[in-house]
Amino acid sequence: MDKTRVSIVSYLNSRPFLYGLNKSKISEKMDLSLDIPSKIAAKLAFNQTDLGLIPVAGLDDLEDYKIISRYCIGAVGKVRTVVLASQVPIEFIDTILMDYQSRSSVLLTKILAKFYWRKNFKWKNTCAGFEQKSIGGTTAGILIGDRVFDVEKNYLYKYDLSEEWNKFTRLPFVFAVWAATKDVSKQFETDFNQALEFGLENISEIACMELSNYPEVDIQEYLGRNISYRFDEFKKAGMKKFLELANKLEPVELL
Repeated sequence: MDKTRVSIVSYLNSRPFLYGLNKSKISEKMDLSLDIPSKIAAKLAFNQTDLGLIPVAGLDDLEDYKIISRYCIGAVGKVRTVVLASQVPIEFIDTILMDYQSRSSVLLTKILAKFYWRKNFKWKNTCAGFEQKSIGGTTAGILIGDRVFDVEKNYLYKYDLSEEWNKFTRLPFVFAVWAATKDVSKQFETDFNQALEFGLENISEIACMELSNYPEVDIQEYLGRNISYRFDEFKKAGMKKFLELANKLEPVELL
């Protein structure tokens, strides 16, 4: 029997999902791979995977898909690991470096710039390691994922993008959802959600397992409070608002 190809992000915030999937019988029906968000979107778009934890901004690239899970990667207020990092206050920033790992966070920043901060920035693409050497002066950078833990102390100003979104809209933000580009059975969908739920029920154990990898991070706080996993009606409203505003954006100036 062919296995369902499943792609999941390799960040700490997905560990509960990964734990549940690996500890359940559904693991025998999957070919599981770890990727950065932008790669998952590309793999789904080019039929290199069947089911993925895809950034919301990547949904428009899919010809046909179904969101199959009642869980997501989201936040209600501060998320901590999606930030605009800078050495100067936002009113003095003129250029923003766009994290190559996530289109959703870049798109969120562009939305906030236009509709909330009311600022025009110059935008620049990046590659691996940019956060170590390119942010400074009036140049800020969008940073996502676990490497925020490593470098957050290097910057005087860190604007939490989920918190900024919440201030702007009073809605949660959804970073990624589980989308399938091929039909999966009802039984697979049920088993898949049960596996994710099992992982979320064991956050305390996951925090202990990951302690040595993130010694300076309160993992229980991060997974239990900063990340909000249930894909409820409020998050669906937040996702809808995000996609509506994204469609109103004009092309931006690139350096």
